[in-house]
Amino acid sequence: MNTDNETKKFDCSRGCSVERTGDGVLNCSYRQGCCKLEVYDWLQGVNQEQCKDFFEVRFKNTRKGIYVNKSGQTVKTGDIVIVEAANGHDLGIVTLEGPVVMRQMSCRKLDPSSSDFKRIYRKAKPFDLEKWQEAIAREHETMIRARQIAEELGLEMKIGDVEFQGDGTKAIFYYIADGRVDFRQLIKVFAEEFRIRIEMKQIGARQEAGLIGGLGVCGRELCCSNYISSFQSISTVAARCQDLSLNPQKLAGQCGKLKCCLNYETASYLDAQSRIPKVNGPLEFEDGLAYLMKTDILREMMYFSYDQGSLANLYAVPAFEVREIIKMNRNGVKPESLKSEPDVRMPEFVSAVGDDSITRFDEAKKKKKNKSKSRQKSQMKGAGQKNSKPNAERKEFKGGKKERDGKEHR
Repeated sequence: MNTDNETKKFDCSRGCSVERTGDGVLNCSYRQGCCKLEVYDWLQGVNQEQCKDFFEVRFKNTRKGIYVNKSGQTVKTGDIVIVEAANGHDLGIVTLEGPVVMRQMSCRKLDPSSSDFKRIYRKAKPFDLEKWQEAIAREHETMIRARQIAEELGLEMKIGDVEFQGDGTKAIFYYIADGRVDFRQLIKVFAEEFRIRIEMKQIGARQEAGLIGGLGVCGRELCCSNYISSFQSISTVAARCQDLSLNPQKLAGQCGKLKCCLNYETASYLDAQSRIPKVNGPLEFEDGLAYLMKTDILREMMYFSYDQGSLANLYAVPAFEVREIIKMNRNGVKPESLKSEPDVRMPEFVSAVGDDSITRFDEAKKKKKNKSKSRQKSQMKGAGQKNSKPNAERKEFKGGKKERDGKEHR
């Protein structure tokens, strides 16, 4: 929870700002940019009768659900509402309404006609907000104490986060463990220590990274915190097929596991590799043997060299031509040479507009240097001309004086 001043606080884990007015009234408002697993409402303003009572309600971090409004009150996006819970009631923020909620339900495989949805009781009152903030204030201290108790009991687990229910009667303890953990004694100690209902929820390392949030090496928000809700298994095969170096420091994310983004382009690389022939040996030409040095998978271009130990002179050959050359070699036919092939030039980078080069700043600096040098030369020439004019005037003056002296002598 970040603070800008003494009165206003920003709770980025729940996506809201909390402010206490001069009269002592607590105001909580929805802040869309702070939400994890945020969904953009691209159907905003579209009304459908079948989805008017369904709303998405968000709680702490990535926990959210679909609720039905049968209270008769008008509920809209940004309202803080009291919702049904297994025991007691919970408090959350309405983040989606309208047809886009039906899209979210289809993604989660929920049928609005047969599924049992929990209800929205009413909008939250100032008393509910005060109790909610008191429960939130206890979360950090409870997490620290829970970690100490787990360590004292010798359990091989890590308490990643604690979330209190809106009414303050229950807490969810998110933990990470490699194996099975017998936490029956732990729950008894937690119940005696915190005097609340206890729910233990096991999560993985990727889910923990999504709960905490952060920025990746690409400079963007973590995918597990931004939009990924179902995690797929990732192996080093995805890195090998993309010709990535198997460096654990570069391939691992903030969770310590392989990055989820390794799977994004795997299908494209596998599709391109299916059209690239396997070269088990050198290609035979009339002027010698050509060895495969590297392959550009996405461009489907293969680079050969006549010198097996050098990367100086490379000849680019499209994959389909390499396939034909291999067939010719099998039939005992040798093509003429690769040296007659035109050099393939890499396309230069251009911006989205298409008229700017990435080296435009370097060229501008060079021009500036050349301009400054030309200016210095012109200044030097100008100074030389100025200095030469007085000397010429002096010579003329001396010559005139001599002529005058001669006339007087005559």
